[in-house]
Amino acid sequence: MQSTWVLAAGFRPHHSPLGMAWTAVTAVVMFALAAGKARTGAALDNPVLKTEGRVTMIDGLLAAAVLTGLVLNSLAGLWWADPLAGYVLVYYAVREVGEIFFGDH
Repeated sequence: MQSTWVLAAGFRPHHSPLGMAWTAVTAVVMFALAAGKARTGAALDNPVLKTEGRVTMIDGLLAAAVLTGLVLNSLAGLWWADPLAGYVLVYYAVREVGEIFFGDH
């Protein structure tokens, strides 16, 4: 809802170098954790740890999507890129809810 409001109102969010740095660190850490979990899960043949590695990879991708929106806003002046990145998160959330309630199709 907030992304829609920001886009409809034409609100120009300000960038935060600290916020961008934090999001970049988060993405890097998530990707490193995902690789470690996947590698360990494969070595131990542990399906739970393998799945956790995939979930953590998605966390890294979501952080990267948010970072992309922040960077495009900051460097290119594309004010709409940050709220648009919010829709990536909504899409993923809706997809996950569908999987939880309706299973794999």
